[in-house]
Amino acid sequence: MALSLSEAVALLAALAVFLLLLICMIAYVTAVKMPNLHRHEEEKFFVNAEGRKEAVPSIHDPPTKELSVVVPSYNEEDRLPLMMDEALDYLEKRQKRDPSFTYEVIVVNDGSKDQTEKVAMKYCEKYGSDKVRVLSLVKNRGKGGAVRMGVLSSRGKKILMADADGATKFADIEKVEEGLKNLQPWPNQMAISCGSRAHLEKDSIAKRSYFRTLLMHGFHFLVWFLCVKEIRDTQCGFKLLTREAALRTFSTLHIERWAFDVELLYIAQRLRIPIAEVAVNWTEIEGSKLVPFWSWLQMGRDLLFIRLRYMTGAWQLETRKYD
Repeated sequence: MALSLSEAVALLAALAVFLLLLICMIAYVTAVKMPNLHRHEEEKFFVNAEGRKEAVPSIHDPPTKELSVVVPSYNEEDRLPLMMDEALDYLEKRQKRDPSFTYEVIVVNDGSKDQTEKVAMKYCEKYGSDKVRVLSLVKNRGKGGAVRMGVLSSRGKKILMADADGATKFADIEKVEEGLKNLQPWPNQMAISCGSRAHLEKDSIAKRSYFRTLLMHGFHFLVWFLCVKEIRDTQCGFKLLTREAALRTFSTLHIERWAFDVELLYIAQRLRIPIAEVAVNWTEIEGSKLVPFWSWLQMGRDLLFIRLRYMTGAWQLETRKYD
């Protein structure tokens, strides 16, 4: 017997509700309840410029630098030198102009299979381990996991995430610093300033294939619909956080790969941390790691699970110490 239109609509609605409940149940049951803050024994130390092991500091300790720069690096032996040269040239000149300005650069070697660690150590030897530190992870955690390990080992009052490819002009740190300043007064000393490429979107679309453009718009829609509504470019790897904001967000973060930026900003929104979005100069760097199709699907799944896992209570906004 054929169903009437109203019966068909009711059936489809019931099916949709069933599927949503099923997805919610899967998201809840498969969730790892607490973020992975465990360090392997080898990751509790860094090698200084003299070749000796020193214990890594903790973000729970009082800050001793004005700025920490965290550079996640996976197989970046070719591109890392350009970024480090530009960053350290800027930081050294700034320190000469203002001796009260102190900094550190933390290169997080995320289980690289090439000479990334060796390349980074040359900068440690040149500038000293008080200014440049290399934190090597036993195995690849993903960009989000690498950034978190660097952030949790930082000494700065402010902490900058910066990609190893140097796609963002490092001097644009002054723009994100201004964005952070404009958010004052910071509630509970927490604020975040995000570099943004949104103003370059039209030019980038013209250079992309139709399929990649479609994937990009789909991803942006899912970010807006499920997680973060106020930031147009969540994925730019140039973000500046106050120390307290970094502690609260990164100790709660669960996702360690491509979609970690979205969870980071989602957590910030939930904690009512003020967020600024600031246009920065950005250049496509040869050798940039393109996001393959299957990674887009994984990111879409992660976006859905971010929303559902916090909504169902599988994930909690808790601050934990790492071990």
